[in-house]
Amino acid sequence: MPRLISVSVAWRVCAALIAAGLGVSLAYADIIVTEGMQPWHPCATCHSLDGISAMARFPKLAGQRAAYIVKQVRDFRDGRRNNDGGQMQASASDIDDGDLAKAASYFASLPPPPPDGSLETNGEEWRRGAKLYQDGDAPSGIASCGSCHDGAESKRPDAPLLKAQHAAYLAKQLSDWRSGERRNDLSQTMPGIAAKLSDRDISALATFLASQPRLRSNGAAAQ
Repeated sequence: MPRLISVSVAWRVCAALIAAGLGVSLAYADIIVTEGMQPWHPCATCHSLDGISAMARFPKLAGQRAAYIVKQVRDFRDGRRNNDGGQMQASASDIDDGDLAKAASYFASLPPPPPDGSLETNGEEWRRGAKLYQDGDAPSGIASCGSCHDGAESKRPDAPLLKAQHAAYLAKQLSDWRSGERRNDLSQTMPGIAAKLSDRDISALATFLASQPRLRSNGAAAQ
């Protein structure tokens, strides 16, 4: 169930969103509206208080690994990641490490989002995505995505949980890894894998992942 906040806090969050929509950084919005706000309230203007964003350009953060959220915000803040016309860079510059840890823990503690029930789950594209995620594609040199991204069995605890994410968001991130637009994986694992993915592969993976329930970060099934 989504967290509820007071009318006064809700107004402050809306005011921050209006400021962001007008191109005003949250640093200026803070001068007016931040009193009494929790560290995650500014994040909720785009990602929603329940962590299930309405727009596909903003990822769903509910049930995401806290360590992953912290790393991405720091990468935006320190210039290692760039996206969405600078909105995240501006927002990240306004949060210190203490509040970032609190915000990340808040979103990680939320119930994971439900899968997208509108997607076809028995078509050729979906089956291709399922195979890539679960088994990879040895002839193409593509490793199983699930070995890093799935629950407690992950070999990379800093890797994000991908299931029940917006399909369009996933497709954009994979395309950005492939093109070099996104470069904040120091291990170079993601650029190496994405370089081997075709447009069809990217669409198939995004469709499969968006249709699947997200495990909690400890590997437990979502309720």
